[in-house]
Amino acid sequence: MTGGGQRPVRFAHPVTVSPQDIDELGHVNNVVYLRWVQEAATAHWRAAAPAQLQAEVVWVVLRHEIDYRQAARPGDRVIATTWVGEATGTRFERFVQFTRATDGAVLADVRSVWCPINAATGRPRRIDPALHDFFMESPSA
Repeated sequence: MTGGGQRPVRFAHPVTVSPQDIDELGHVNNVVYLRWVQEAATAHWRAAAPAQLQAEVVWVVLRHEIDYRQAARPGDRVIATTWVGEATGTRFERFVQFTRATDGAVLADVRSVWCPINAATGRPRRIDPALHDFFMESPSA
């Protein structure tokens, strides 16, 4: 469902490194990135979709792939930049790139696959333009 001259909107979401995120190696634990992906995706959804659609659709993750590039450490300011990829049937790709705010160093790259769920029925919902287009720039943008 990509194409048509539309490009995905990139959404920047700051994340906070808290003391609980740090593991015995002195850097952000790998599983924390999964929480940050969820937070960034949720913030993007809430910023993009109207309240009515948010009430009708919830999202579940089907898959995460993470490439860790550099360690995030205590005191780092981290930006999660997220955007959507290909949408097919009931699956929607989402990408998140984590960077350190001070120097722009890439900390991790994530590709996830998400499925929209009809909140009333608990069943997967097909991705149609009514859902897809909230994440896209108009061709003239």
